[in-house]
Amino acid sequence: MGNCNACIRPEEASKTDPQTKPKKPRERRPNPYSNSPAPIRVLKDFFPKTRISDKYILGRELGRGEFGVTYLCTDRETREALACKSISKKKLRTAVDIEDVRREVAIMSSLPDHANIVKLRATYEDNEAVHLVMELCEGGELFDRIVARGHYSERAAAGVARTVAEVVRMCHANGVMHRDLKPENFLFANKKEHSALKAIDFGLSVFFKPGERFSEIVGSPYYMAPEVLKRNYGPEVDIWSAGVILYILLCGVPPFWAETEQGVALAILRGVIDFKREPWPQISESAKSLVRQMLEPDTKKRLTAQQVLEHPWIQHAKKASNVPLGDIVRTRLKQFSIMNRFKKKALRVIAEHLTLEEVEVIREMFALMDSDGDGKISYDELKTGLRKVGSQLAEAEMKLLMDVADVDGNGVLDYGEFVAVIIHLQRMENDEHFRRAFMFFDKDGSGYIELDELREALADESGAYDTDVLNEIMREVDTDKDGQISYEEFVAMMKTGTDWRKASRQYSRERFKSLSVNLMKDGSLQLQDVLSGQTIAV
Repeated sequence: MGNCNACIRPEEASKTDPQTKPKKPRERRPNPYSNSPAPIRVLKDFFPKTRISDKYILGRELGRGEFGVTYLCTDRETREALACKSISKKKLRTAVDIEDVRREVAIMSSLPDHANIVKLRATYEDNEAVHLVMELCEGGELFDRIVARGHYSERAAAGVARTVAEVVRMCHANGVMHRDLKPENFLFANKKEHSALKAIDFGLSVFFKPGERFSEIVGSPYYMAPEVLKRNYGPEVDIWSAGVILYILLCGVPPFWAETEQGVALAILRGVIDFKREPWPQISESAKSLVRQMLEPDTKKRLTAQQVLEHPWIQHAKKASNVPLGDIVRTRLKQFSIMNRFKKKALRVIAEHLTLEEVEVIREMFALMDSDGDGKISYDELKTGLRKVGSQLAEAEMKLLMDVADVDGNGVLDYGEFVAVIIHLQRMENDEHFRRAFMFFDKDGSGYIELDELREALADESGAYDTDVLNEIMREVDTDKDGQISYEEFVAMMKTGTDWRKASRQYSRERFKSLSVNLMKDGSLQLQDVLSGQTIAV
């Protein structure tokens, strides 16, 4: 199931000379599921009489993302334990979302068997969801394993870097660009010491041909290559992301970091790599040279996956230092893991509370703003409509909103474009959504998240927690130092750039589009440098 009949060609790619500007994405169409009583068909090779429950038993929940829930899945005949990612059709709100799922199935089906890529076993579809049955990876996330192991060295980092490069090499050799390489997309197959590390998520991947250029802003903010922000990129972006992972593996923090998305974008575009902080002075020159060549802004000079695998530091990994990199790296990695568990949980609460009723309200808002009834919203209609619904956006912000939402560049918004951007605005800016997420953690309704409530929220499946890390998170978020997290402190945490593990596709797409929108007009991006106060044209 899920053969190449399901292949979706990347709509944003130009099939012309590599130096030409990329085509703009095809216009967004509304999800037919949202206004049609008949369920949409997502998979091209859909066999309605075959149900997932005929062959598999779905068990406990293993994880949850914006679109789907992953369950333990047992083969009825062989009793083999697998994983099933069930993607709710109600969450697929636009045609782009539907195409993402089709393409994910097509890509996973087309990749040859590989020890470091999770295997897709079967696909099913019913009226409620699309189900992807895959290998089960129960060894945990990459960073959690490093932290738990205790002894972590340059040699161990080289082993992980080799695996990531091998995955990129295999994808590129088969015409697939991953576009969302990050540590949480790598899981260990099992809990054994020398378990295989596997890439697990191809939800943002696309097929590409040599010379094709892409313009869609996707991925996770801290791993984005500069050319992604410039909306003109090719498969080299995967090497950049792998270089960011390697930098984090060696020192515990990302190379390009800031408190705001604009600051993150500026840091990425500047490309200044810090090799002064601990433990870099103790790390070999060979490791640093590889990081530099993977984080090379000029894509022509950036290494290919094959060149990464041929680099002396990777080739001679067994000779690399086996001296522990120190507690500072493990502590940073551990704090990063748990802090983001807190934020991811909060984002999940927000995403889950965006109901079909809210989408219905958006549809009514579209009809209200479309004053001439032509099925499109002009800038003047948007401005008038936003004023009618009490929006406080300044005119410059409205213009930016129009630019960001108008993905096909025709000067008006169709229904699909409008839905995508309003959902984004509501999800990230609506105080009510933050309030709901805060109440989820504030179990006793006191108006504060206390240490015991934080402990309950961040304990692992067995109920275990790390007191030092919890105290560190409390110290970071509790800015007035009263020993508890107020609603204002919670919102500030959610809005800062410290969450560099955001998994929400819509968030990354819409939020980062607003940063890069000027690049499509005049080739320059104006960013304010907080340190100097100067406006920098990139």
